[in-house]
Amino acid sequence: MKTGRCFMKNIISILLTTIFIACSASASGSKATKTLDKGELSNMKISIQITSDLSDGQAGSGNHKLTATLADNSSAIAFYKLLEKGPVTIKMNDYGNFEKVGPLGVTLPRNDTQITTTAGDIILYQGNQVTIYYDKNSWNFTRLGKVDEVTQTELKKILGKGNVTAVFDVLR
Repeated sequence: MKTGRCFMKNIISILLTTIFIACSASASGSKATKTLDKGELSNMKISIQITSDLSDGQAGSGNHKLTATLADNSSAIAFYKLLEKGPVTIKMNDYGNFEKVGPLGVTLPRNDTQITTTAGDIILYQGNQVTIYYDKNSWNFTRLGKVDEVTQTELKKILGKGNVTAVFDVLR
């Protein structure tokens, strides 16, 4: 009988230790994810050349150059490193009357957190799409950066109602 109790105590001890280690790893993993995107901006600057698809019947100028400051997270760093290799052109479509979205062509690391976007937010969606917001939306996103010194009204005019082409590059 004593051998059976010792065996059970050992099994219970091993199970509790395993649970403790698993819980510790899980807690530290979620903590690490949260620290990767503090919502802070870095000193990495990029340019964005927006060309409107004027064949949509839009009036006005079709070219605008914007600057943006990237966020302080591993996704923005990966995006910046991609841009250091050369400009990235993304054909962007309107979605939901609050954003322009287009495929990046590669997958970047994600740092998704619950975000309520504002005009000018540059977001990585699902790791492989880039969006520029001109209005609010709430979801789990990865913030890549923020367009500098542009109001919501100005951004709506620049992005227009149709498709746009955005050329992202390191600010030189």
